Amino acid sequence: MAVKVMMPKGSDTMTEGKVLKWLKKEGDQVATGETVVEIETDKVDMEVEAMGAGVLRKVLVEVGKVVPVGELLAVIAMPEEVISSLVKRDGQAAAAAVPAPARPALEKPASAVPGPHPAPAAGGTLPSVPPETAGRVLASPLARKMAKEMGLSLGEIAGSGPGGRVIRQDVERRAATATQSRVVEGPAEAPSRAPAPLPLRAIPAPTGSEYFDEPLTSMRKTIATRLVQSKAPVPHFYLTIELDMKRARELRESAHLLDPELKLSYNDIILKACAAALARHREVNAAFQGEYIRYHNRVHLGMAVATDGGGLITPVIRNADAKSLQQIARESRDLTARARTRKLLPEEYAGSTFSVSNLGMMGIEEFSAVINPPEGAILAVGAVAEKPVVVDGRLEVGLRCRMTLSCDHRVVDGATGAKFLATLRQILENPVYLAF
Repeated sequence: MAVKVMMPKGSDTMTEGKVLKWLKKEGDQVATGETVVEIETDKVDMEVEAMGAGVLRKVLVEVGKVVPVGELLAVIAMPEEVISSLVKRDGQAAAAAVPAPARPALEKPASAVPGPHPAPAAGGTLPSVPPETAGRVLASPLARKMAKEMGLSLGEIAGSGPGGRVIRQDVERRAATATQSRVVEGPAEAPSRAPAPLPLRAIPAPTGSEYFDEPLTSMRKTIATRLVQSKAPVPHFYLTIELDMKRARELRESAHLLDPELKLSYNDIILKACAAALARHREVNAAFQGEYIRYHNRVHLGMAVATDGGGLITPVIRNADAKSLQQIARESRDLTARARTRKLLPEEYAGSTFSVSNLGMMGIEEFSAVINPPEGAILAVGAVAEKPVVVDGRLEVGLRCRMTLSCDHRVVDGATGAKFLATLRQILENPVYLAF
């Protein structure tokens, strides 16, 4: 009996997916449970497994094409089985699949792009971008963009992502190597003349197109849709506090001495403190549902994580209020690592009741986050930094952090949000509370 390979629904928000790579070709034997195709969803890259055994008789959707959820991608059947009616009936929509937007002019092979090329260095030449071949280099969209801008060939970059995928860090390492090569192997310095404080460098006039268009990934499409749905209809208001993080730092340092493998971070402490505060303020752990407000009895914390290919995903720590600080630290590290490589399971990024977005590690002191619907609030965390503070009339060096709570005014009132932040401050400034 013929087996259909369909575009799966990877999440509640997914409406379409893109075929990234066929792992089997027409005529190949396929076993039950064997991976047939890799697809890109709005959240993660997924591998689609065969639901039965046979031969991959027909591939209906080419690599790079986008089709709706539930669309037929391929047919697996026995060699003698007739599948013409199945392919004709179910393959019509697949044949009309929306192709991925064409690459912009600046993404042509380097030989087709007008303008200056890198000058050869003494003892060798810098690698130029070779013409594209029929083979596809597996790389994140951000890595492709960076490589093009830096004049690097993806084929010459070793990928460290899943399945050898080239990611942002790989491009940065290759660019740094090329820069060091130019410094070491570059031409000898010219005889010195009159000293000049800042020697001028000739900059060639710009050539080629003035811009290029980057097609939206499935994740970026979803972000654009959901954030408009959140920011426009949800009445946001914001409450900001500044906390003393000295005792949180002491907790972190003590934990490292007791268990160096734990690698406790400020974010782990903040997540645990949020879970404890939400357990005391159920009215913040709530969601607007049209005709009623839903108050959650469990705390499922979402963590905003930036992915290597661009965009955000929010893995969820479930029942965070019932977990120890050590459990949260280990779980958050595992979820973050898999979120960045788009390897989360659907149930690991859905169902959060409150979210935390932390940009402190990027040097951002303060910001306001957009609520992740249908949640009633989200906490934006800034950098933990040393600042001058006044204590008992004396100027001292303090360790401070600013946090902003974005609230849905249909669910959370100003006084309610302020009480939650007061409890959060009490816990973080006295982290002994986390032991109880």
